[in-house]
Amino acid sequence: MWTQEQRSKHKVKRSSMRRGYPTDVKDEEWRLIAPLLPGTARTGRPRKTDLRAVINALRYMVRAGCEWRMLPNDFPPWETVYYWFRRLMRRMLFKTIHDLALMLDRMLRERAMVPSAGVIDSQSVKATAAKARGYDANKKIKGRKRHIVVDTDGRLLAVNLTPADVADSTGAAMVLDALQERWPWVRHLFGDAAYDRRKLMDKAAFMDFTVEVVRRMEGQRGFEVQPRRWVVERTFAWLLRWRRLVRDYEQRIDVAQNMIYVAMGSTLLHRIFFR
Repeated sequence: MWTQEQRSKHKVKRSSMRRGYPTDVKDEEWRLIAPLLPGTARTGRPRKTDLRAVINALRYMVRAGCEWRMLPNDFPPWETVYYWFRRLMRRMLFKTIHDLALMLDRMLRERAMVPSAGVIDSQSVKATAAKARGYDANKKIKGRKRHIVVDTDGRLLAVNLTPADVADSTGAAMVLDALQERWPWVRHLFGDAAYDRRKLMDKAAFMDFTVEVVRRMEGQRGFEVQPRRWVVERTFAWLLRWRRLVRDYEQRIDVAQNMIYVAMGSTLLHRIFFR
């Protein structure tokens, strides 16, 4: 039988153990992420922060939608998490994790590692803290607009954030530059009638892109699923599962973009290892 002293020690041990959250990085994911993290410095004070705990905290915050200062106490202090987020963001870590997961997921689905076609669309979200906002008169939303390109299966290829009053065709022209830089093999894009603009088509032709406009079906009344275009709408739905992305809470555009990559990279890793 246990003595009272043994029971007390066991109780203290159990209370000090971290139970974990569903968003925590699993061992399979960590084997992919760990080699991409910065190594320890050769000089100076040894690092005390566990970077796996930092990634866990970022995933939790984006999924739960909490503030930096409201991170649970079993994570590192929020100041530490924010410092490492900004440092890793400058190293483009979250984009790199996402892109590696994207290529690996395409290979597992027996697709070519790099895509050759994509689907483009935009989404307006409220952004009360943004330094630059605009009013989308069509959606009646004051905030930012997310211009994204996904592959034909819905994986995110490029994202550009602008004030919500920027036209879809104007935002698409900016996305083309980012798309050509990161995925130069993509040469065919599908979009809705908002992208049928001469200025955009001229730029796309100059950059050797083909933009195919998918229009509403003849005689269509009410909502119907559009060929090709439904894929990007599903990606927007995936984004909104992460509560911090339901609205744009970030002041800086680069921070908001990396929050999107944290969410989509985690989604792809989960699909690769656990589905």
